[in-house]
Amino acid sequence: MNVQWYPGHMTKAKRQMQEDLKLIDLIIELVDARVPLSSRNPDIDRLGQNKSRLILLNKADLADERQNEAWKEYFQGKGFHVVKVDSRNGAGMKNIQNVIQEACKEKIERDRKRGIKNRPVRAMVAGIPNVGKSTFINSFAGKACAKTGNRPGVTKGKQWIRLNKNVELLDTPGILWPKFEDQEVGIRLAFVGSIKDDILNMEELALTLIGYLKEKYPGVLNARYEVSEEEENLGVLEGIARARGCLKKGEELDYAKASGILFDDFRSGKLGRITLEWAPAE
Repeated sequence: MNVQWYPGHMTKAKRQMQEDLKLIDLIIELVDARVPLSSRNPDIDRLGQNKSRLILLNKADLADERQNEAWKEYFQGKGFHVVKVDSRNGAGMKNIQNVIQEACKEKIERDRKRGIKNRPVRAMVAGIPNVGKSTFINSFAGKACAKTGNRPGVTKGKQWIRLNKNVELLDTPGILWPKFEDQEVGIRLAFVGSIKDDILNMEELALTLIGYLKEKYPGVLNARYEVSEEEENLGVLEGIARARGCLKKGEELDYAKASGILFDDFRSGKLGRITLEWAPAE
């Protein structure tokens, strides 16, 4: 399966990010905890050299907790600060403020030595589409969020969000890289919904997901749909279609509908906490 998706506006977003980086102290990068490497944009590491870095493992509630811990250790080993969060229900959000101060303590100390007191940390929120940036900003800022307006050097329409006296946030559009060198990356992003379903072959994708679940999380498909996991992947999809009454006119099975149900159940956590990309063993 060949998955490619790079809308033209993302080139512009990347250029904009390059400009905005001159104005900030910290990059807060959201990744999807179910696919932590695949949902990272390699450009951010290249563009963000010499900046403090915080990675948020978002949607951690949907991911395998053992893998959440393994990924946290992996990224910390690479020099990142890391927090596990679920932006939708607010889990982990209280920890972020302290970690931001910790990540920027050298900058805060430099300011203090220069006699600059109480200048807020300026943070950029970055990440690929559908990783939950807007939800995170709304959750982190809460109702008290006040937009502080445009700053010099920021193109018209850019807004800084003053969270409190210590932190200001700058939002950025979601950006993907132009080409997935590894097709597995594109497939994982398709699984979690970072690529629009309507440009994908969802039935073929469903068979691939079934294969992965049978191997890494045996029993979850049987528990949810009462299907035999001994079957070939297509047989399992047939079983899901029968279990959920996915029929076209007559008695023909509706594989597209069954595939949609499988993905809805996976993405909403109804299949359980599942990580599609396991942390490299040290």
